[in-house]
Order: sequence, then structure tokens, then C-alpha cells
Amino acid sequence: MQTHDSKGRPLLIYLHGFLSSPQSYKCQLMRGWLNVDHPHIVFCAPQISPYPAIAQQSLVSLLQGFLQSANCGPIGLVGSSMGGFWCTYLGERFNLPAVLINPAVRPSRFMPAYIGQLLRPYSGEPQRYRLGGVDIDTMQRLETELPSPLSSRYWLLAQRGDETLDYRDAEDYYQGQCQTIEDGGDHSFQGFARYCEPIVEFLFNQQ
Repeated sequence: MQTHDSKGRPLLIYLHGFLSSPQSYKCQLMRGWLNVDHPHIVFCAPQISPYPAIAQQSLVSLLQGFLQSANCGPIGLVGSSMGGFWCTYLGERFNLPAVLINPAVRPSRFMPAYIGQLLRPYSGEPQRYRLGGVDIDTMQRLETELPSPLSSRYWLLAQRGDETLDYRDAEDYYQGQCQTIEDGGDHSFQGFARYCEPIVEFLFNQQ
């Protein structure tokens, strides 16, 4: 359960997608927009490991650290693709609202395609990764930890033209939650800048 000092500054945590980074376009757009339009909101965009066990441990520790801070204000989550899954995981664990952008619903289904491959971040960082069967097992376990129905508050932003993930999976999974599903577009979510202000309103004006 989220607890916070009402005098603390709001915190927006942006979680990037699989093999992406905090340097991704949407992450940097949100960071820059907040700096200009809502400089009182603290922005955090951690680097997320593609290894599920490491990602889960680091993200939970990050949230616990913020929530235990004496001056912690309200926290909202924004996540794209794989980051959408992590937002849902953290949202359920810590009762946090989240905005999900073309989210991965059950990541363990697409992970087998990457087993044994040498993986490089799309954003050009020098790291290299290889996923194994244990990573799929870990992700499947994490997926089963999510309740049905979901207990926190979510806003799904999806585009039917997503060439990577089927928007219908997210539409079904987040049934009963706020949803905006647009025709066209792609996995990057075209026109994301239109939603910066509504995202802030959803995350922080209803708490």
C-alpha cells in the first residue's frame, strides 16, 4: 500500500521496454516535458535488466527505497512494452497507479525466441545479454503472482497498428480499466506527446 507525506514532491517513474534504455524517445520526451511544464514532479527512469530476476529485485528495491523516504510524495508509474509489465507488477505490489503504453502482457510467451542469442540493447549501449531457460521460468513465476482481477488503477494506451505486440491481449487483460485504443500507429506509439498532460492528471490528480 502506498503511503506518503502529502508535502512530498510527486514522483513519476518511467520504465522502458525490453532491450531499450532511459535514453529511449518516449522516456526523454516525458523527462523534457516535465522539466518545462511540471518541474515540481521528480522524474526517475532506471536502467532495467533484461534478466527478469535482476529486474524484479532492482525495481522492488527502488520502490521500497522511495516509499521508506521521509519526504516521499505520491508515486505514479509509466511503462512502455516490457516496462508496462513491470509497471503492472509494481502497481499490484505497492498499490500504485500506472499508465501502460503498448504493454507486454505475458512476456514469457515471446522470450523463447531470444534464448541463446547474443542480445544487444537497441539504444546502442555496449552491454551484451544471453537469456536462458531459467529466465523464462522466472518470468512465468512473476506472471502468476499478478492477481485476477487486478487491484490497482491503470490506464492502457495502445495502438492497433502495433507490429510487435497484439493490442487485443492488453485490451483483454486490462478489461475494466481505463483504456484508450487508437487505430493505426505502431509499437513505438505514434503521437505520444499528446498524452503527457493527461498522464500526469491520471497519475497524480486522483490520489
